[in-house]
Parts: sequence; C-alpha cells; structure tokens
Amino acid sequence: MPYIAAVSKIDFADQIDQQLVKEQARAMFSVDFPQVDRLIQAFDNTGIVTRNFVKPLSYYGETTTFEERNDEYIKWSLYYAARAVTEVIDQSAINKADITDILFISTTGLATPSLDAQLINELRLNPHINRTPIWGLGCAGGVSGMAKANVIAKANPDAVVLLLAVEMCSLTLIKNDYSKSNFIGSSLFSDGVAACIIKGDSHVQPGRQINIQGSGSKLYYDSLEVMGWQFQDKGFKVVFSKDIPTFIHEHIRLDIEVFLQKHQLDIADIRNFIFHPGGKKVLDAYVDALPVEGDFLKNTGEIINNYGNMSSVTVLYVLEKFMAEGFEDGYGLMLAMGPGFSSEMVLLNIKN
Repeated sequence: MPYIAAVSKIDFADQIDQQLVKEQARAMFSVDFPQVDRLIQAFDNTGIVTRNFVKPLSYYGETTTFEERNDEYIKWSLYYAARAVTEVIDQSAINKADITDILFISTTGLATPSLDAQLINELRLNPHINRTPIWGLGCAGGVSGMAKANVIAKANPDAVVLLLAVEMCSLTLIKNDYSKSNFIGSSLFSDGVAACIIKGDSHVQPGRQINIQGSGSKLYYDSLEVMGWQFQDKGFKVVFSKDIPTFIHEHIRLDIEVFLQKHQLDIADIRNFIFHPGGKKVLDAYVDALPVEGDFLKNTGEIINNYGNMSSVTVLYVLEKFMAEGFEDGYGLMLAMGPGFSSEMVLLNIKN
C-alpha cells in the first residue's frame, strides 16, 4: 500500500496581520464600493489572524497588469517550490535522482513550459521523471493530487512520487475590481507552497506508516457557478458563492458515509480529520453536519487562523501539522471541496 513519507511547507517572510490587510482593503474598496463599511466585518468573521503573503502588503496597493502579476507568480512559485522540494527530499531520506514522478498542482497562475519542467531544470532532477501538471482544481487540488499520487504508486511499487502544490492567490487580486466576490476573496485568500513524497510498496520500512488506502471524487451537477475564475483582460476575477456552506450541510455527511462504506467503515472510525478550511463558515458547516464530538478540526482551524486560505495547498499544511505533532492510531480522512462544484476525499490508515 502506498504511503506518505514526508511533507514540507513554506512560511513566507511576509506573514501579515489580518487587521492590516483589513485596513488596506477598506482604503482600496472605499473608492467605488458603497458596501465596504457594511461588509468590512467579513475580515473579522474569517477567524484569520495572519496571512501568508508572497509579497509585502504595500505591493497589493500598487497598480499592476496581469502580465506583471503572472511574472511574479512564475518567479516566486519556482523559488519557493525549489525550497519546499529540497526540504522534502531531505526529510524523506532519498536522493533527488530517486524521484520517478512529479504531480504539479496550481490554479493561480499560468506558465508554459509548466513549472514542474522549470523545477526539473532548476534542481537538476532526473530528466526522465514522468510529469503531470494539473491546473484548475482550486481548493480541491491538494486532496485530488494525493489521490492521483496513490494511483501512480499502486501501479508502480517502485515509484517515488513528488506531489507539489503552489498557489499565489494574492497575486490574482485585481485592484480595481469592486465586486463583492473580489472583496470577500480579499478577506480570505493567501499564498502557500507544499511538497510531499509518496512511495510505493517496495520502499516500506519499519516504523510509523501513513498509508493511502483509497480515494473518491464527486462532482455536483448544475453547480458550475459556485466557485472558479472569470478570465478577463485584467486577470483572474474570482467567482465565490455564499452557497458553499449550504452544499456542505446538504451533501457532505452522506457523501462521506457512502465513501467510507466502500471500505467497511463509518464516520466513527475516523480518528484524524485532515480537512481543507475554506473559511470559518465552512468549518462551522462541517461541525454542524458531521456527528463527531470534540474539537476534531483543531489542526484545520489553526492553519486557516495562521495562514489564511491558500487554496489547494492548505490541506497539505494541515497534513504537515498532523505529521509534525502526531496522528492518532487508526484512520484519517482528507477532504476538500473545489470548483466544479466538487469534493475530493482520501482515506489514510495510520500505524504508529
């Protein structure tokens, strides 16, 4: 059974206090957004304390073109990806030449050749690595990437899969977009980079194993407008619906139960909940919808409080926190929802 050998994440130098972001947003949006005073409390309602930003806060007050912001995306994504990958290689005690496959996840910038190709050049990784750049999964990308890494490692027991997720959400901000969705997005989204090594069966060693037991996906019909981008001359305009907590209330418990039943399990068997924290309302919806006692989303909540919503990367920061601070023996469930509208799940089996 494939297993997760290591996870690394990036703490940016510019971890900005949410209240400072709030004041800058008020100044920017007050120009032509009459609802600003009524909606500004959205920054406080997120529960976010600090945000992971790739650039100093002053940068986001400047007038920039889409080309300039995308150039920054490529530059900093490559820089921090190289750091995260170097760290995860060290943690997993492999040589960089051992990597057989790379999955690159992102939805917040454009690059061709894709950034995985640029990274192979930058770090002089094995030129024969099987490359799979995956774009457009949004917040669901981290869990979906883990599921796809599992498929690769099951097919090839000798596989050493590098899963890399890079999101620079802050660089998609369109300064003069005075829409409500852009305003709400500016209260939540931030930047992150995480790398994971997933190994096939032939690499199993004594000690704790975080095995990947299975995965599942679901796309909800007629919900394309819930989350995504509109592509404009000015850049990526965020589409962000208030219906996401409603989707969770209506669907997620049954979806989890159906997924777990395929593995002869139910929700009571899950000891570790590695969820993507879309925001405080999303976390509250999970707590209301699921029959789980105690603070089962503690790690998830602490990640969004300290980093913000980093799209696909966020759930991997939650996973890294579990790996650093300890899992409970037993099963773990990774879960995220994203554009489509869709949900992704991965079942883990942790044996200490």
